[in-house]
Amino acid sequence: MNNETKLFSTGVMIFILLVGIADYFYVEYASAEPIRVACVGDSITEGSGYPFQLNLMLGSNYIVGNFGVSGSTVSLDSTKPYMNESKFEEVLDFNPDIIVIMLGTNDANPEITPNETGFDTDYSQLVSAFQQLDGRQLIWIVKSPPIFTYNSSYNNTILVTTFLPEIDNLAEQLNLPTVDIYDALSSQSEYFADGVHPTSDGAAVIAANVYDAITLPDGSPDASVFADGYSG
Repeated sequence: MNNETKLFSTGVMIFILLVGIADYFYVEYASAEPIRVACVGDSITEGSGYPFQLNLMLGSNYIVGNFGVSGSTVSLDSTKPYMNESKFEEVLDFNPDIIVIMLGTNDANPEITPNETGFDTDYSQLVSAFQQLDGRQLIWIVKSPPIFTYNSSYNNTILVTTFLPEIDNLAEQLNLPTVDIYDALSSQSEYFADGVHPTSDGAAVIAANVYDAITLPDGSPDASVFADGYSG
């Protein structure tokens, strides 16, 4: 066998080997269970369409569940605590790999949540319930969008001075990452239909920021903020 024939044979063997390896990883990747993402929140989650837009961005390797409840709060001392709603139990049954929590807007409404105290304790209880699920769920806490209305009981000052700092403190204490939607939309009042609820453009901003937070450039989950890593 001359050198050219040997080189050709070697090249063919390498090609076959590489194809075999590629096929193996393709089958392994294709047969993997989709990553389950739970979007927890109030009406901004339930009705804005951001979970749907997030699902489109993430693609077929993910399943995004919308577990928003209109009017719900972190606070257990309110007219509609999220933890008292059936959607809360549905999140647990969904057994998500990733949980994105965006609550706080209704906590900044004194007509819904007359007592501003206890927010951090109640939020910690909510997070703890999710952490008790099987596996090691990755949890992101979202800093709620700004409130632009002055014609309702929703109060941006309360949100900024009370609840957003408590979200930061809670995230630091629990070593959880945050997604700063407040800052992302702070100069985009035109993206709010009524000063509280985002339009589809506002929802797109939320979805894009959540996408960037929970994924790496290749679309895989970003577990770099967690010492234990992603368990699937």
